Amino acid sequence: MDQYRQANLQNWESRVPVHLAADGEGVRALADDPTALSTVVAHDAAALGDLTGQRALHLQCHVGTDTLSLARLGAQITGLDFAPSAIAAARQLCERAGVPARFVVSDVYEAGVALNGERFDLVYTGVGALCWLPDIVGWARVVTALLEPGGRLFVRELHPVLFTLDDERNDELLVIRYPYFNTAEPQFVDSPTSYQNRAVELSAPQRYVWNHGLGEVVTALIEAGLRITSLVEHAESEWHALPWMVPTSDGRHGLPPGRERVPLMYTLTAVRDRPAV
Repeated sequence: MDQYRQANLQNWESRVPVHLAADGEGVRALADDPTALSTVVAHDAAALGDLTGQRALHLQCHVGTDTLSLARLGAQITGLDFAPSAIAAARQLCERAGVPARFVVSDVYEAGVALNGERFDLVYTGVGALCWLPDIVGWARVVTALLEPGGRLFVRELHPVLFTLDDERNDELLVIRYPYFNTAEPQFVDSPTSYQNRAVELSAPQRYVWNHGLGEVVTALIEAGLRITSLVEHAESEWHALPWMVPTSDGRHGLPPGRERVPLMYTLTAVRDRPAV
């Protein structure tokens, strides 16, 4: 295991109890209300459609709130994450909710081996996942191999432009501080807290991240054999990514007046076409 993956694994292991404590009421409500969906999947539900009977894989599933929600849309769900404590929490959540789900501890790049070559009708990856992956070309190949012919990929992710912005300014200026394009070495971040709870310090605060521009992601998927079916950019973020963001009408966060200045998230869908007969 290289130093970057080891540091990131320790970082995410340290986040699990913090995230569960910070969103304890929300997690309990999700488990106890059979109609409840996570805020992320509730946002994506219309685009995902009815998943009844579809075999779905949630990559980088963390503590399983979105995974459980995909099951409630009808999917036969599998969640995969490299943090053992996150998978343990996800299992516990789904067991409490009475939702059938399978969970696997694995690095994304080893998913094909961990799942014994199984293929799925849907591969889903949620907000804040891709920046932890050093090799987006390798990721695209893994995703393609995991999809059945006719299967689709659904990604909703923080926009790479958002990752470039100086997040320490308080004057509402949008200042490019970090690279948009992927770099040979990752960006090192030493942040004592997590976005879920700024009051509790992490036991492993150091992490490494990679920004992947839209062109890099789209090209990697096309070259891996997928056909892009949609790409939509959004003017809101799932969380308070910049100090002076304001709540939006849908419960997310956006820029003050002038929200059209930069995209903050995007949704991408792609399909693995069936072979021509």
